[in-house]
Amino acid sequence: MFEHFVAMLTPWLVSAGILAAVVVAVLLLHWLIYRVLADLTKRTAGSLDDSFVRHSRAPVKLMLPLLAVVVALPVLRLPHNVVGPLRHIVGLGLIGATAWLLVSLLSVFDDAVARKFRIDVKDNLAARRVQTQVKVLQRIATVVIVIVTASIMLMTFPEIRTLGTSLLASAGLAGLVVGLAARPTLENLLAGIQVALTEPFRIDDVVIVEGEWGRIEEIRTSYVVVKIWDLRRLVVPISYFIQNPFQNWTRTSADLLGSVYLYVDYTTPVEAVRQELRRILEASRDKWDGKVCVLQVTDSKEQTLELRALMSAGDSGTAWDLRCLVREKLVEFLQKNYPDSLPRIRAEMRDVPALGHGRTAPTASQA
Repeated sequence: MFEHFVAMLTPWLVSAGILAAVVVAVLLLHWLIYRVLADLTKRTAGSLDDSFVRHSRAPVKLMLPLLAVVVALPVLRLPHNVVGPLRHIVGLGLIGATAWLLVSLLSVFDDAVARKFRIDVKDNLAARRVQTQVKVLQRIATVVIVIVTASIMLMTFPEIRTLGTSLLASAGLAGLVVGLAARPTLENLLAGIQVALTEPFRIDDVVIVEGEWGRIEEIRTSYVVVKIWDLRRLVVPISYFIQNPFQNWTRTSADLLGSVYLYVDYTTPVEAVRQELRRILEASRDKWDGKVCVLQVTDSKEQTLELRALMSAGDSGTAWDLRCLVREKLVEFLQKNYPDSLPRIRAEMRDVPALGHGRTAPTASQA
């Protein structure tokens, strides 16, 4: 009895030992290969080789043991009713590992594009255009790979193929139902393709969305992350940018015009203020790009003049800092040199005859 049990158990133990030995050997080989590759690419950190090693390590670590099991299955002493399901499971794993490797290769390509087209430089319009297109298309390709992989894995089950054949007659109704249910997802997917092709915005563009000023930080398949100036994140469906108007301050270039409004008395020497604006901007060459320096009287109200100072800067953040600086310096200039130029309310004293007494009483009225 005992000998019979041992004889029945021996093929299973031998097969398990062979599988364990093969898997351990392949994992050790994987560790050795990637250890050598990591040492070789350590000197070129951030390069394409380094990116390939980093992104491919995990999927290859899954793929190699599965391939080893496929090679070892013919020599295993296992029943056919066990080998069949095991081969099916390993095949599903290989399909998933292959898809994972393809997605990782997309990340390698994205790193290569980001390395060649850098956005951390001053003139980065072309780089932001390329990176935006690559990132959006990468997300779409990832979704397609996942859908195709899931479809292939499901089609390996005979029951599902039979079910698909039986439901072929009602495919039109099923397609309609699925289409309605997946409308938001498909809408965002198509919007992502349209964004990649038409480029209404790009990575790092300065935009005004829902009244918020921020930069495009991340573009996903179904949504866009806008980094607000106070470090909040505004998450917006990507279809929003196709269906609604929004402001893009860096659509064709990053330079902007900044304006400062001052409300001063009619006695203000406008030419002196204009010369002071020029002097302030000349002293702020780190912010002013030297293109626009204009001061004009844009309105005359009952008690004040409206002065508008226009200046140009290389980007929106610099323009904001320059506007604040110019406003502060011009107010300081008026306070120090022309204090009477600040807005005032004038009053005129008149003698008005008192009612019923022939005397006069002083009253005040605004001029």
